[in-house]
Amino acid sequence: MGKITGFLEFERVEETYEPKEQRKQHFREFIPPLSSEQAKVQGARCMDCGVPFCMNGCPVNNIIPDWNDLVYRQDWKAAIETLHSTNNFPEFTGRICPAPCEEACVLRINEDPVGIKSIEHAIIDKAWEQGWVKPQPAARKSGKKVAVVGSGPGGLACAQQLARAGHEVVVFEKNDRIGGLLRYGIPDFKLEKWQIDRRMEQMAAEGVSFRTGVYVGNQRPGKGVPNWATGTIAPKKLLAEFHAVVLAGGAEQPRDLPIPGRDLDGVHFAMDFLPLQNKRVAGDAGVPDLLATGKHVVIIGGGDTGSDCVGTSNRHGALTITQFELLPMPPDVERNPVWPYWPTRLRTSSSHEEGASRDWSIATKAFIAGEGDAAGKVRALQAVRLAWKDGKMSEIAGSEFTLPADLVLLAMGFVSPVPSVLEAFGVEKDARGNAKASTDGHGCYATSVANVFAAGDMRRGQSLVVWAIREGRQCARAVDEFLMGHSELPR
Repeated sequence: MGKITGFLEFERVEETYEPKEQRKQHFREFIPPLSSEQAKVQGARCMDCGVPFCMNGCPVNNIIPDWNDLVYRQDWKAAIETLHSTNNFPEFTGRICPAPCEEACVLRINEDPVGIKSIEHAIIDKAWEQGWVKPQPAARKSGKKVAVVGSGPGGLACAQQLARAGHEVVVFEKNDRIGGLLRYGIPDFKLEKWQIDRRMEQMAAEGVSFRTGVYVGNQRPGKGVPNWATGTIAPKKLLAEFHAVVLAGGAEQPRDLPIPGRDLDGVHFAMDFLPLQNKRVAGDAGVPDLLATGKHVVIIGGGDTGSDCVGTSNRHGALTITQFELLPMPPDVERNPVWPYWPTRLRTSSSHEEGASRDWSIATKAFIAGEGDAAGKVRALQAVRLAWKDGKMSEIAGSEFTLPADLVLLAMGFVSPVPSVLEAFGVEKDARGNAKASTDGHGCYATSVANVFAAGDMRRGQSLVVWAIREGRQCARAVDEFLMGHSELPR
């Protein structure tokens, strides 16, 4: 794989970032792909390891050693064909996936892993540049109709696979544009939205239809769930018009923080905040004026959503940015001795590098209102430090403190899909509120309701874009088998 001695000769080369003071002035992507020569060198580092654990670490089972070798040999067209054989949207994963494949790389045992994600990024960008990414319409139509509810990566992957199998596919999205959380959630500086539009054009040429602004269900979602639907459609109507329905929405129900002062103006879910900036970048008029400009911003939650709030607040020109995490600060270890478990270590994103104060083992106790003209608006929060022992937390006596806060963003994760959607279909839920469905064997991805399937976050809960693509592809095969009795789609 690659050059026999490449891993001994060459070092890992990271993708370069635009300087932070420059990139904070705009919302464009700031990480260019590797050059052809740089990608070749990284491909050369891929070892003939015998057991490529990277493929197991990758949820879509990308054939990583093969396309590493092809890039080393500069056969880029074969590389994109290999990459597309397992991944419908490598331009998404090559930008926003946390690269579990690199944590599984054998070279990572005692050296820096192969730059798998950066090679993937380079392959797909070159493929688009060279015009190799083309529509793949089905040779024959099946006469079957499938509705896909949700247009995030899971729904889009499922829809594309089903269209290529010859089915008539309609994707329903409650918001005004296709893309799900890729569109309204991921900041443009991590994923510019023309990347989604370009794929939509390909999918439309393959026969996929898109219906935006349509909420599927009987009851609209609550606070913290982006919803710009102008109409609704009842599940009964979908089931009457389509041979199968795939529920592929996101795990959008946010985790709340029910403490004193929660209803004060200025305390918002992260997903009340982030999508508005996506709409501003898209040029929409009349976007609500929820900005971090000139404010003391406190972000509660230390994951990716919290990091995105940091990067967006920096670009708004926040006065200060503080990010709290309930859990202890993880160790900043360089190596991972316990793969296949995701390593527990400190992760610092490009947004953190742009400026933010991070604090761990913090519990927020109350939001404090201002006085006079500021009555009813958050002006500070009260918090306490925590001690952790044997996985249990306790408050440290005397550690209470107060912090200025004009804007508080709750980014503590998502507990489940929107419950009203599953309830409207009558789908049985698992213990965590997700659609209950298996992933293997006969009838996989089928829910308790006839002709209704579920995949991605709707089935597994909050997860990664790469897991959504995997489940969308596998669900498409299950639906194809259900409709036709057999399937030639890859699993």
